[in-house]
Amino acid sequence: MPIGTALIAFVGVLVVLILVHELGHFVTAKLTGVKVEEFGLGYPPRIVGVKWRGTEYSLNALPLGGFVRLLGEEDPKDPGSFASKRKSVRFLVLSSGSLMNFLLPALLLSLTFMIPQQVPQGPVSIEEVAPGTPAEQAGLRAGDVILEINDHPVRNTPELIRDIHLNLGKEIALAVQRDGGRQIVRATPRWAPPPGEGPLGIRSQMKEFTLVTESHPFWEAIPLGMRTLVNTFKLFRNEIGSMFARGTAPEVTGPVGIFRATGEVAQGGVSPLLSFAAFISINLGIVNLLPIPALDGGRLFFLLIEAARRGKRISPSKERLVHLVGFAVLITMIVVVTYFDVLRWIGGS
Repeated sequence: MPIGTALIAFVGVLVVLILVHELGHFVTAKLTGVKVEEFGLGYPPRIVGVKWRGTEYSLNALPLGGFVRLLGEEDPKDPGSFASKRKSVRFLVLSSGSLMNFLLPALLLSLTFMIPQQVPQGPVSIEEVAPGTPAEQAGLRAGDVILEINDHPVRNTPELIRDIHLNLGKEIALAVQRDGGRQIVRATPRWAPPPGEGPLGIRSQMKEFTLVTESHPFWEAIPLGMRTLVNTFKLFRNEIGSMFARGTAPEVTGPVGIFRATGEVAQGGVSPLLSFAAFISINLGIVNLLPIPALDGGRLFFLLIEAARRGKRISPSKERLVHLVGFAVLITMIVVVTYFDVLRWIGGS
């Protein structure tokens, strides 16, 4: 894909996700009587700003995020300030950005089911069964065609992989076709498989398939989108559990890596791009809830400390300093991750 088209797709996805996140903070702050001093897209230096009804709306030079600047974020002395509100209100305002990032994918994923898209469908067969694996212990064989997992039809390899990873550590019932007959085989996908084996220890293939165009009316697409969203959260949970079980660290990528991925996904059309945007939105929501200074989770952590101390706050100057240092560290981390993203790009990986 041309870099210009990839850039448009990347900026479009980024702007939508940032706006939705910050709108969550903005709307809940307004509804709870907190004065919003600035609504910013991007980080300073400022390019342009317009003041309307007491709030500055700004466009800034660093397109890596956004912010809602509230009156008195650490100091409760100002009337109408954020810090003067009760803990439940502050918790709502701080968490509403991530909540919006969790709700947006429901809309995006529902839209993907409404848009006509070609879905590969065909028999998924087992090409190889690794020795000593759950698949071998269950009696699965090379040549078996997997028809269903837990009564859910398997139409292609991605659906097979998804259903297996949704059930890590749980016994699953696989309906397989063997020698012209149908059999039920039970196996338990592993949390920590050896490299290259996968949870069951099988290698699958689709020798023949057809592309079927699918689309759904909105009354079907919305439940499908919600179900896909729930499954996505389950996959996130299982992947984190699998990483702990394997003792591996998560792979981190920055703006350059996301730009490359967005360009590659956009080549598949609007539907894959919407699904990718939903995935990034969930990631953004989770990352923002981590107890990292300068992020929403860092501020929520100070709120929890206040609750644990029975309403006694950390001094505003100390909290402000922690968030300032945290922001500097965050920007440094983004720069470092971006540097390695560029090296991987140059190296062709």
